[in-house]
Amino acid sequence: MACLPAASLALRRWLGLGLFVLLCLSSGYALEKKVVKSKVGEKVGLPCCHEIPSWESLHNYRVYWQKNTTEVVLAYAEGKKISEHDRYKNRTEMDPRNLTLWISHMEILDNGPYQCVVQRRISQNSVVVCDEAVALIVTADFSEPNITTEVSATSCDSTEMVVTCSSHGGFPKPRISGTFNNMSVVWNAIWVSESSFSPYNVTGKQSFNVTKDTNITCSVEYGGLAKTTSLILKKTNYCIEPTVPPSYNVITASSIIIIIFLLAITLAARYLPRHGFLPCVLRTAVPTVCCTAMLIVLTLWLSERG
Repeated sequence: MACLPAASLALRRWLGLGLFVLLCLSSGYALEKKVVKSKVGEKVGLPCCHEIPSWESLHNYRVYWQKNTTEVVLAYAEGKKISEHDRYKNRTEMDPRNLTLWISHMEILDNGPYQCVVQRRISQNSVVVCDEAVALIVTADFSEPNITTEVSATSCDSTEMVVTCSSHGGFPKPRISGTFNNMSVVWNAIWVSESSFSPYNVTGKQSFNVTKDTNITCSVEYGGLAKTTSLILKKTNYCIEPTVPPSYNVITASSIIIIIFLLAITLAARYLPRHGFLPCVLRTAVPTVCCTAMLIVLTLWLSERG
């Protein structure tokens, strides 16, 4: 008989430990909130926390699907629909076995927390079988980002540009990012929306100093999705080296050579006989003078450059 109290005490300890483990597991499960993602216009199913066994029917249950714990979306009792929210009419249906709530033609306003509450009728009473929340995240696609540029200043070395990146018609509120020459860009962003549950328009601006043709990207990130556009920013002004005028020495030397050349022609025409000698002089003297002049000018020019 002495063994019975000891065995009873051990059993109590094991039961207490088991209840503690179950409590921890149930707490951890409750913390793992279910999340369902969808896009505007799609049909999505929100899972419930209970499935009716094959030997039972929906007539033995009460099922409430509600939003924000206060707004009843859809409710069933004794196998019949007893309530449906006006905003969800003709858009919702519930699976009679696993109690999944199907919502079609998804809208941004559908975004938010939902809750499935299941009660089972026992005799004249109802017992809560399960009560679990599901988070519905609704997204709307943004347009492809549009990148435009405006030159604000220019010089021989660089071009100052104001770059604008814009996108519209998406949800939820986006984050705008990008890269310039493989470096992260922090945009000066502006968001516009009629309300917290309306599509957003976003515009980002930033100034860049462009010293060479460089690639820039702009990304709009929202609800785990992203749209990205890239553009090559071109340096618009390339300086041309000015033509260097001839130096004073080259001009002087050229003038002297021309004068000597003219004097040589004049003297040859005046003092040499005209029958045969002048053509000969012209054929021999002129090329020699020209070559000499070109050599002198080239030498002076090279000395100026070097």
